[in-house]
Amino acid sequence: MKLIFHIDVNSAFLSWTACGLLEEGGVDDSASCADLTQKNTSDPASDAAVNAPATDIREIASVIGGSEKSRHGIVLAKSTLAKQYGIVTGEPLFQARRKCPGLVVVPPNYQLYVRKSDQLIRMLHEYTPLIQQYSIDEAWMDMTGIQEAQADPMGFATRLKDRIHRELGFTVNIGISINHLLAKMGSELQKPDRVHTLFPEEIPQKMWPLPVDELFFVGKTTAAHLHKLGIHTIGELARTDPGLLEMHLKKHGRAIWKYANGGELDAAVFERRSSKNKGYGNETTLPDDVTDMETACQVILSLCETVGARLRQDNMKISVVGVHVKDNSFTERSRQTSLRTPTNSTNLIYEESRRLFRELWDGRPLRLIGVFTSKAEQSEYEQLDLFQTARNEKQEKLDKAIDQIRKKYGEDSVRRARFLDGEMNHMAGGLNKEKSRYRQRREE
Repeated sequence: MKLIFHIDVNSAFLSWTACGLLEEGGVDDSASCADLTQKNTSDPASDAAVNAPATDIREIASVIGGSEKSRHGIVLAKSTLAKQYGIVTGEPLFQARRKCPGLVVVPPNYQLYVRKSDQLIRMLHEYTPLIQQYSIDEAWMDMTGIQEAQADPMGFATRLKDRIHRELGFTVNIGISINHLLAKMGSELQKPDRVHTLFPEEIPQKMWPLPVDELFFVGKTTAAHLHKLGIHTIGELARTDPGLLEMHLKKHGRAIWKYANGGELDAAVFERRSSKNKGYGNETTLPDDVTDMETACQVILSLCETVGARLRQDNMKISVVGVHVKDNSFTERSRQTSLRTPTNSTNLIYEESRRLFRELWDGRPLRLIGVFTSKAEQSEYEQLDLFQTARNEKQEKLDKAIDQIRKKYGEDSVRRARFLDGEMNHMAGGLNKEKSRYRQRREE
């Protein structure tokens, strides 16, 4: 019998941050975003926050949150106590603080997350070489043919779970089944620090009563369509005519019908995860609304610096460039274009991005600007353009020289003159390897 385990770290960002802080002696003011605590003697969470310097943040009302000054102030992960106050992932920090005035807020630590993720994957490899990492905090293990696991899947998984907690310091959920879809759905059952089986015969009891939006690959938009069709549980989806679903949701409708009945994930899911990045992009939420073309173009150039450097770092060239904006009413718009020849030149990407932006922007104040690319291919060759060849060769030599200097002396060692004055980062997002690895795992 095929046997698949799905490992899912419980509240990964918060757990891993807690591990890092405990290794350093606990929470302190230097580890916090803005004000680490705000005392309110009538609030039980405040008493916990006062003792935060010697406390495991998993045991108090705490969240991992972005920078409020740069308007990235949202909840990325929350503790169990914070959840009890009604705090949800994705909500603004100011709103979370209203719910829990004594909330402890700690910034994300991408370097730590990558390190903890790597420790977990190395441990899993001690049991089987057949590991498929789906994201930074979850992976599948193919345990087929491993006698001890086959003989007692629950016992084996429980011992693995306990070892992860004991040696790595954080808890996981483990789902067990005969395929990847059911193993993942099993790991999503009651949390934290649990092992669950979800074999085909258990589907009607354990999976079908769940809300339809808890099924893998059913997002908010798909769930809304299903609700309009009178489908509210996974069981109702499983019993729906797949032809009707395909009529309303095309191929995706038939795929989720298969998943609702316990079918295996499509091969494309794994191919997409294992393939190279097909596109490179970068975006930034602006500290203040941008209302003039000059500042907007400077932001775009900063984004293109990072995108171009990442492309060259991976020896990739792209054939499509696009821009994406969000105004202060949260309306989003984007535009893209195909290039005559593939490129990884910062200047060429910037020229196209700037042109697209001028066509796209209607003058409304902007809170977010992004540059994205697609159709990325690894190639040593370039289709020659009679009018561009000499210019491109000169630009490639310049980019290569700049990349080498930044690699040796840091990304701030070379910057364009227009970034010498002012506070704008000349490479939005930067090339921090740990953060890039974290982002790439999310994008994949």
